[in-house]
Amino acid sequence: MNYKKVLITGTSSGIGYGLAKYLCEHQVEVYGLSRKNTDLTTRYDHYHHFQIDLLDFESLSSNLNWVFEQKLSFDLVILNAGVLGKIARFENQSLQLSKSVMDINVWANKALIDLFLNKNVEVKQWLAISSGAAKNGSAGWGAYSVSKAALNMLIQTYAVENPRSHFCALAPGLVDTQMQDYISSHPNKEGFAAVERLKAAKGTESMPDPIAAAPMLIDAMQKARDFESGVFLDVREL
Repeated sequence: MNYKKVLITGTSSGIGYGLAKYLCEHQVEVYGLSRKNTDLTTRYDHYHHFQIDLLDFESLSSNLNWVFEQKLSFDLVILNAGVLGKIARFENQSLQLSKSVMDINVWANKALIDLFLNKNVEVKQWLAISSGAAKNGSAGWGAYSVSKAALNMLIQTYAVENPRSHFCALAPGLVDTQMQDYISSHPNKEGFAAVERLKAAKGTESMPDPIAAAPMLIDAMQKARDFESGVFLDVREL
């Protein structure tokens, strides 16, 4: 593994936690950002946690001041933090809810990228956790699908404007996270096909938990560097 120093958003649970744990176990120095704390801080000396609300854009710089004071650079920044929102027909997803999904799935990532660029923090590889929903446009996933499609274009735009770093958006495939818990408990009275497909996959080999999925995801992130910067990739196709 070529990564020595990695920053990950959303490390208190789910994919972010699984990635951080896997990297720590392979002696990578990991910097985690999330609203909640995590047991990784007591389990690994080389895990550094920043308890931050990524939606508090105005305080982001001061909350990460230690990074800038230490003049840190990163081999990889994983933009993982995200939300699903509500599963419903798009006309029944309020504008307010849709905006909140966009804020965390898109604008929080822009805020962090902009801050690092303006502070001259060297990042060799930016990797945003996207979704197949960015292309599929499945019924019931309106706000989430739109936000992930926007995230893909955000990454593509930064790639064009910043050729010294490699940018990629990566769909992680099916991973059993809290998002899947919500989906599996959804009554699905509307009969959304994607919901039924995910319910059927939960608890099977097709949907590993974040710890089991982490090695596959890190391998995909390393392979992503062989593709043109700004690309959207699906881990299931690598």
